[in-house]
Amino acid sequence: MKKIWQKDDNATNILVNKFTVGKDLDFDERLAKYDVKGSIAHCIMLAEVGIITKEESEKILFVLATILQDIEDGIFEIDKNAEDIHSQVESILIEKLGDIGKKIHTARSRNDQVLLDIKLYLLDEIREITTLTDEFFQILIKLADQHKNVLLPGYTHLQIAMPSSFGLWFGAYAEALLDDVEMLYSVKNIINKNPLGSAAGYGSSFPIDRESTTYNLGFQSMNYNSVYAQMTRGKSEKMLSMAMATLAGTLGKFAYDVCLYLSQNFDFISFPKEFTTGSSIMPHKKNPDIFELVRARCNRIQSLPNEFILLTNNLPSGYHRDMQLTKEILFPAIDSLKECLEILSYTLPNIQVKDGILEDEKYKYLFSVEKINEEVKNGSSFRDAYVKVGQEIENNEFDFEIGNLNHTHQGSIGNLCLDKIEYQFNKLKNKLFG
Repeated sequence: MKKIWQKDDNATNILVNKFTVGKDLDFDERLAKYDVKGSIAHCIMLAEVGIITKEESEKILFVLATILQDIEDGIFEIDKNAEDIHSQVESILIEKLGDIGKKIHTARSRNDQVLLDIKLYLLDEIREITTLTDEFFQILIKLADQHKNVLLPGYTHLQIAMPSSFGLWFGAYAEALLDDVEMLYSVKNIINKNPLGSAAGYGSSFPIDRESTTYNLGFQSMNYNSVYAQMTRGKSEKMLSMAMATLAGTLGKFAYDVCLYLSQNFDFISFPKEFTTGSSIMPHKKNPDIFELVRARCNRIQSLPNEFILLTNNLPSGYHRDMQLTKEILFPAIDSLKECLEILSYTLPNIQVKDGILEDEKYKYLFSVEKINEEVKNGSSFRDAYVKVGQEIENNEFDFEIGNLNHTHQGSIGNLCLDKIEYQFNKLKNKLFG
């Protein structure tokens, strides 16, 4: 297929073409529908301002609608001889409409086309990631409430510290997801600005109406300055990668906790055998491969921001072909993050928590602070109570009844505030989808 920018019939060197196109066509399948939607909005606007006639617009829109339907029906195929999706859509228009089809590229560039396509794609992916995060969040909230009275040892420095509960543990990760979705929401607001009309980065002498395409594409506003619009290429991807890394950090930490709690040395939880794997030589093994892979994938995702920094740093303003690589960095990572959320939501409802854990003798010093607090409530100063309880521990005289636990403040074992966490999450989720 002849390239948009070719001025004669001389073919591009095959090796050069292979290197410069790279994996673009594979990733452009994801962008196809957004490219057509962008062309539809652009075509409507060209007719509105009189650059093309109403009749020409109607013919172009008819072909574009046919292409879009083929994409949505799953029968559209990327032409392996095309340079990119933009070239293929234009080629189809020219094939169907001749010279009229050539007019679609008036007042735009592949630079603002790919900017637009990626932004629309990322906005949809943010919504999908949020939906999957919501599913995982609701499971955590349910488990936190279900097991709120089941005690669990809390650790600092991996040393037993103070009593916790499964409710507090599950609830902690639910609230972590609240902040993670807040990050996604912030990134969505930054990405949700129309770059179309910035052309190659310096606007156009055509009297286009960028408000029209902004409205028809559903953006909340536009990137006004055409130079800055081009500067958002790479920046949008980098900011989303930061939000993804934050979410991946939460999922990876949770997965690590699960691996730890599943080990025989802790033995706080278990899963049905179908959610673990065995050893080729040790018949007793039940390995937490699901959670180990979630941890590993999430660690990789947390490297994304640094990869984007290295790719985009030290570039002047304007478009550079370096930006082509953002797709192959980000798109597979989006898939991986969604798969982690999906497998966690599939697996976690089957968790089995163990009761009576703190009855084990080795956990009795978890209640040292409780004993100190009792002394303080009875009139002692905290420092004197600390010394007294410390001496009891040294002299092997320490004792405390588990049933005396009475935590009532917001966010403690006895007051998880799950309803408030859930309210804040749902409020944010509704804003994100609004």
